[in-house]
Amino acid sequence: MSEIAVIGAGAWGTAISIVLGRKQTHRVRLWAHEPEVRESILARRVNEMFLPGQTIPLTVGPTNSLEEALRNAEIVVSVMPSHHTRRVFQAMLPHLHPDMLFVSASKGIENDSLLRMTEVIREVLHQRDHGFAPRIGALSGPSFAQEVAKGDPTAVTIASADSKLAALVQREFSDPRFRVYTNADVIGVELGGALKNIVAIAAGVLSGLNLGHNTVAALITRGLAEMTRLVVACGGRPETMAGLAGLGDLVLTCTGGLSRNRSVGVELGRGRKLDDIIAGMHGMVAEGVLTTNAAVGLAHKAGVEMPITAQMHAVLQQGKPAQDAIRNLMGRPSTSEVGLYRN
Repeated sequence: MSEIAVIGAGAWGTAISIVLGRKQTHRVRLWAHEPEVRESILARRVNEMFLPGQTIPLTVGPTNSLEEALRNAEIVVSVMPSHHTRRVFQAMLPHLHPDMLFVSASKGIENDSLLRMTEVIREVLHQRDHGFAPRIGALSGPSFAQEVAKGDPTAVTIASADSKLAALVQREFSDPRFRVYTNADVIGVELGGALKNIVAIAAGVLSGLNLGHNTVAALITRGLAEMTRLVVACGGRPETMAGLAGLGDLVLTCTGGLSRNRSVGVELGRGRKLDDIIAGMHGMVAEGVLTTNAAVGLAHKAGVEMPITAQMHAVLQQGKPAQDAIRNLMGRPSTSEVGLYRN
């Protein structure tokens, strides 16, 4: 059996461990920050805090020790919130070695550095006395944790410049209910997975304001256009945004009731304050809230116009009324839809 460490026992990390564990060909160690998560899994085989109702296979062993989780691990799957990635990998450094394969399944951009998660991981690993260049890929796509854990058919993509790593992850992670495609565009896959959360918050705002399907369809389409502009400006491929990590994940998070980012937007549209919404999430993370800051910075750095992202930043960080943001978007100078990535 292969040894796999899943670092992060939130809903998505737990769902990935269930997928890997149910194959019965992996020994999976699931690292949880919270002692109560480990205790819940050991006692009842369920992560009551983050993924209630979903049974975790016996092949998955929970632990609160990074050393234990990483011991003899052949594949390390990073599934912590993006703003914790640097800190957790720094704590993991003494237990990592160059033979390990790394899979980043976190969807976000680091706020201060504007780095993608695979870039953060590489930077941390270079800090070692004998820093190494990790073999790494990014896993993303339309994948609500509850549905993945339940076994609903799901398709995602693994992106890596290392084609052998991508093929290995595809083989080891795939089963009849979890289909993994490969992609060489790490930039596009990572940015798509992060940026769609911002548009999903905006879609939730529209729902909270009781606006209709016309408005949501326009938002998704124009949101995809500005996501693609930034991806291309950063060196990614436009076709990636037509795939699972782009359009697929965007449609899911903008329309699905299980989306935490969309749910934050719904409450904003109903007039609730962001701090109150976040406090009521009880430790769950809506990545799009912080990603909006980073996306604005990245767009400025790349010289790319992202009007939806800019307006959501104003709503989230400056308290701008949602109706004013919509009015500003609809009142922008008229232009052509031709040249999708330029206007």
